[in-house]
Amino acid sequence: MRMLTRLFQRFLIFCLGAVSVWLIVFVVFDTADHRLPWILAVGLTYGLAAYVILPNVVRMGLKILHRRLIPRYTITGDGLPGDPVNLVLIGTLQQLCDAFATAGWSTADSLGVASSWRMVRAFLLNTPYPTAPFSTLYLFGRKQDIGFQQPIDNSPRKRHHIRFWALSTAHTGDDITAASFWLNTDRPSTDQRVLWVGAGTRDTGLSLTKLTLQVTHATDSDTNVERDHIVTQLKSKRVIGDVVLHQSGSRLQTGKVNHYITDGEIAFASLMNN
Repeated sequence: MRMLTRLFQRFLIFCLGAVSVWLIVFVVFDTADHRLPWILAVGLTYGLAAYVILPNVVRMGLKILHRRLIPRYTITGDGLPGDPVNLVLIGTLQQLCDAFATAGWSTADSLGVASSWRMVRAFLLNTPYPTAPFSTLYLFGRKQDIGFQQPIDNSPRKRHHIRFWALSTAHTGDDITAASFWLNTDRPSTDQRVLWVGAGTRDTGLSLTKLTLQVTHATDSDTNVERDHIVTQLKSKRVIGDVVLHQSGSRLQTGKVNHYITDGEIAFASLMNN
């Protein structure tokens, strides 16, 4: 029975793939090619394929596969594994902002049309944009609450960066290998002392996502090094207390998450008053 279920799932995935190719090539491109110059037809086809058709196809495919894992990683807008969770800081929003400001990091701008255009321009011209926006990742059923970054060589193409999601300290005693910890969707007030669950990675250049071909930053695969870099910087400025490592919970094997290498350990520390 299980084999039949898998075969049926693979057949449905194949059908989704065939339909998406037909839609992109024989509907979108064919229609655009008859009405627009060739170069514009290709650009329009790419935009609709990468940002509309393929993300929805991927999302439908994941629903078919019933991928219900306890995440030790964030989720992209397409429902795919994103950056691994590797740092949790305990304190208020003001303490969090003050800690990263003291360490020389900038708060990321909100993602919007103006900030996205400025980011594209800075990326192409290689001009500084120290508060560049982040793409949206999801954890606890919502996008990141705040993010911080530190440019490398003053370039918008390379940077240390981390996204954070607030989680009530009522979950401090929860087992982080339990689904209840990761699947909690309650958003606490950020003026109180909360858990700031973070996913830190290092951008290294330009890349395309594998399944949807969207333009994005390329990232260093070793997120353990980035976690240690962030912790070292915060400790050197004495804005966090002692660091304790805990193993995250997931049915994935420790090793690779998406294209990342991770030991699955999350660094926990309390933020300190300056």
